[in-house]
Amino acid sequence: MSVIAADRKTAGDRGPAKDRKLTRVAVSSDRRFATVSHVLLILWSVIVIVPMLWVLMSSFKSTGEILSSPFSLPDHWRVENYANAWTDANIGRYFLNSVIVVVSALVLVMLLGAMCAYILARFEFPGRRLIYYVMLGGLTFPVFLAIVPLFFQLQNFGLLNTRPGLILTYVAFALPFTMFFLYSFFRSLPHDVYEAALIDGAGDWRAFFQVMLPMARPGMAAVAIFNFLGLWNQFLLPVALNTDQDMWVLTQGMAAYASSQVYDIDYGALFAAIVITVVPVLIVYCVFQRRIAGSVSQGTFR
Repeated sequence: MSVIAADRKTAGDRGPAKDRKLTRVAVSSDRRFATVSHVLLILWSVIVIVPMLWVLMSSFKSTGEILSSPFSLPDHWRVENYANAWTDANIGRYFLNSVIVVVSALVLVMLLGAMCAYILARFEFPGRRLIYYVMLGGLTFPVFLAIVPLFFQLQNFGLLNTRPGLILTYVAFALPFTMFFLYSFFRSLPHDVYEAALIDGAGDWRAFFQVMLPMARPGMAAVAIFNFLGLWNQFLLPVALNTDQDMWVLTQGMAAYASSQVYDIDYGALFAAIVITVVPVLIVYCVFQRRIAGSVSQGTFR
């Protein structure tokens, strides 16, 4: 009996020691992972931030200063570079066209995408699964394959080289992603809230706009940022469907401005135009970036 008791005592002494050792190993592993993660994040931040700061600094320099001392501060901060880019390169007109087209398309695609995702997520009806997968298939369709059919369709409807034609095209290509992204948000909303709204006298439309849509606000903000980035940087569709120079968007204007100055390039004005193009994206991201955290999820059909 004494031998058995001694063995149990020895085993009991080894248990806590082994647990403490495993805890120390786990803590050490977590610290190494955190250190490596922070180092990689710092390197990635440097890779992203340094070129942006260099472009911003170069936008206040002359062409000679950029070529002779590209990494030094400007001797004279040339604010007139922005005026030259805004007026001489018509960046102001292209900027206005981009704002009108992108904002209009964003409002339409967010409204239609939210309504489509809500119906597919909350209501049971025949063909619901088929509609979901057909919409999902739109994400796999390459844009360049639709350029020629889109060109003739817009031409037949009289929408070629017009802002409404470009807006409708943007909406059509952004709608599948918006529906796919918002589907899981509406699917996860509690059904009791919807039933309570109906009991209080709200109809389907009022329950959607005043109850369910505000509850999906994090997902709406996140997908709005992604859509804004994609539409603002869109280049292929405007080049093929918007050949009227008066209707050019910012990406077309930037490409034309960079290629027009073959040997006499005003790099200061060119970098200023780049800053003008990037600033709206940074503002939108900085305002809504908190909404992205925790809101990105996969839309799965259940």
